[in-house]
Amino acid sequence: MTSTPFLYRARLSRAIACAAVTVAAVALSGCATGPANDPFEKYNRGTTEFNESLDAMVLKPVAEAYREVTPPLARTGVSNFFANLGDAWSFVNNLLQLRAEPALNSLVRFNVNTLFGLGGVLDIASEMGVDRYKQDLGQTLGHWGVPTGPYLVLPVFGPSTVRDALIFPVERSANLLTQIDSDTTRISLYVLGAVNTRSNLLRASTVLDSAALDKYSFMRDAYMSVRAQGSGWTTKRGAGSDASDGVLPDEPY
Repeated sequence: MTSTPFLYRARLSRAIACAAVTVAAVALSGCATGPANDPFEKYNRGTTEFNESLDAMVLKPVAEAYREVTPPLARTGVSNFFANLGDAWSFVNNLLQLRAEPALNSLVRFNVNTLFGLGGVLDIASEMGVDRYKQDLGQTLGHWGVPTGPYLVLPVFGPSTVRDALIFPVERSANLLTQIDSDTTRISLYVLGAVNTRSNLLRASTVLDSAALDKYSFMRDAYMSVRAQGSGWTTKRGAGSDASDGVLPDEPY
């Protein structure tokens, strides 16, 4: 059974948003990026073309239709729900990194939003001023000195690194949606999360598509820059922050 987990959505959204911001600056300056850790470039470019074709044929049209028919308030609630699930995994990883305050914040966010925010649909914690510290297992390994390794594009799942690809099964099993017994419900939530995230990225992807530059290189460099940081993201924003992680603001409703 194939699904799109939160890990991929976070990877793709960070890469698209960060690359979109970078496009204009580099285009104006004419500066070239430095050498990238991309020994699998030929394979990666082919896989990227496949993923983009799949996105153009399936995910993007569905995301555009979803954005047209779904009220902004409902989309915010969906984003809140999935971001809240991510806070649980962030708590574990902040704890593994021995980061007390971020771990506490993640735990408080998850408990408050789950109990008082209708299962996470309402982001009560952000209204209380509790910061979000997003972390995953790859960032935890990076915190303890494990390098990202070369850039690697996975079929369907998109941008990754050798390090992150090796731990992909662990990341997937950590997704709380895997605990849902009903296949129909679980798959429906995976699809909803993927479509909602893609709808949040429509503007950022348009920026990249319209730039007369090598989109693959920008996506790769932006993604690798984010993953190399290792320390994750901090934001006081709510729902939509899951889409761009502070790199691009959400598209106006």
